[in-house]
Amino acid sequence: MQVTETLNEGLKHEFKISVPASDLDAKAGAKLVDLKDKVRLNGFRPGKVPVAHLKKIYGRSVMAETIDQTISDTNRQIFEDRGFRLAGEPKITMPTEKDQVEELLSGKTDLTYTVAIEVVPQIQLADFKSFSVEKPVVDVSDADVDDAIKRIAEGSRPYSAKTEGAAEKGDRVTISFKGTINGEAFEGGTGEGIQVVIGAGQFIPGFEEQLIGIGTGETRTLKVGFPKNYLNDKLAGQPAEFETTATLIEAPGEAAIDDEFAKTLGLESLDKLKEAARERLTAEFAGATRQKVKRALLDRLDESHKFEAPPSLVAEEFNLMWNSIKAEMDSTGKSFADENTTEDAAKEEYQKIADRRVRLGLVLSEIGEKNKITVTDDEVSRAVIERARQMPGREKEVWDYYRSNAQALAQLRAPIYEDKVVDFVLELANVTEKKVSKDELFKDEDAEQTAA
Repeated sequence: MQVTETLNEGLKHEFKISVPASDLDAKAGAKLVDLKDKVRLNGFRPGKVPVAHLKKIYGRSVMAETIDQTISDTNRQIFEDRGFRLAGEPKITMPTEKDQVEELLSGKTDLTYTVAIEVVPQIQLADFKSFSVEKPVVDVSDADVDDAIKRIAEGSRPYSAKTEGAAEKGDRVTISFKGTINGEAFEGGTGEGIQVVIGAGQFIPGFEEQLIGIGTGETRTLKVGFPKNYLNDKLAGQPAEFETTATLIEAPGEAAIDDEFAKTLGLESLDKLKEAARERLTAEFAGATRQKVKRALLDRLDESHKFEAPPSLVAEEFNLMWNSIKAEMDSTGKSFADENTTEDAAKEEYQKIADRRVRLGLVLSEIGEKNKITVTDDEVSRAVIERARQMPGREKEVWDYYRSNAQALAQLRAPIYEDKVVDFVLELANVTEKKVSKDELFKDEDAEQTAA
C-alpha cells in the first residue's frame, strides 16, 4: 500500500492511496473461504462448495465489500498514525468510469483513491487557576417579594360591571364578533361571549385598542390585519374586519392581598405566599447569576484560546444561525434596515459569533476529554423527566419521544456536559462575589444569550 500526502494547508489535508490488486484479492479470497462454511447452494453439501464456484456467484459483491472495508481501515490507520481528530466526514474520491469500476470489482486493477479531510487543531489549554471571574449577587428584598405578589394579584383581580361610561384601557369587555376577509366569513372568525381585557395584548394587534370608548350594547366594525407570522397560514398577513358588539363592560377592582387571597392560590396564609414568592425570586436571581458567570467564563476561555477553527464547522454553525435569522425576519416582515444594519454587516457579525461558538465548543470538549468529564445516563434521564413535567398530560409521549430518538437525547446531553465542564473550570478559577442591583443583574440578558 502506498500513501502520498498531496495537500497540507492549515487544517486541510488530502491523501492519495493505492492498494495493490493482489492485497484486495487476498482479502476477498479470505472472505470467500469464510463464506464457504455459511452459504447453502443446491447440489453441494454444507461446507463443500468450491471457492472458485463461490467466486463466480459472489465475487463482485465480496470484492465491493472488501474495497469498502479496506478504505475504512486504511483511512482510520492514516488518521490514527498522524494523531488527527476529524472535524467532519472524510471526502473520498474514486474512479467513476465504467471500465475502471468493472476492472476494480473484477480484481484486475489496483485500488486508487483520494481522501480529503479537515482536522481539529491541537488545543493548548490555559491555566484555569489564573482565571478571575466576577459573580454578581442580588439579595431578594422585601420590596421584590411585595412587587411579585402584586403582579400575581393583578392577574387575579376582580371585575365589576360598569353602570355608566364607556370602555377604557384596563377594562374587561365581553364581546360577540363576526369576522370577514374581503367580505367573506372565515373559519374561526366568529365568537360569542368572549372576554377581552383592553391592553392585555390577548388579540391581534389593533383589535383591543379599537374597543376603547365602546359602550354596552354598541356595535363597531374593527379593521385589523393579521400578522405575517400568524399561526394560520391562510390568515397570515390578511386584512380583516370584525363586526363587534359589546355585551358587558367591567372595571377592574383591587385584589386584597391577605390570607384569603393566599388561600385562593392554594397556600394557607399570606406569610406562606411570601415565602413561596421569595423562593421563586431567589431561584430566578440565581439562574440569572449563573448565566452572567457562565458568560464571563466563556469570554475568558475565548480570550485565552485563539486558534483557527475548522472552516466547515464554522460554516455549518453560521448557516444554522443565518437560516434562523432569515426565517424570523421573513415571518415578522422586518428588514435589516429596521435593525439599523445591513445584510453584509449582519453576516459579518454572525460569522464572528459562529467562529466563537465553534472554538468554545472545541475548547469545552478538550477540557472535558482531558479531565474525564462525562454525562451519566441518570443525568440524562432526569433531564427527560424534567422536560416531561413541563408538558402535563403528555408525560408518556415526551418520555417515549426521547427514548426512541437518539438525536433528541444528544441535544439534552450536550448542555448538561457543557455545564459540568463550566463547573469544573469554575472550581479552579478565582471567583469573587459582587453585590449588584436587580437591574444590573438582568441588563443585556438577551444580547448575552445570543453571543454565548
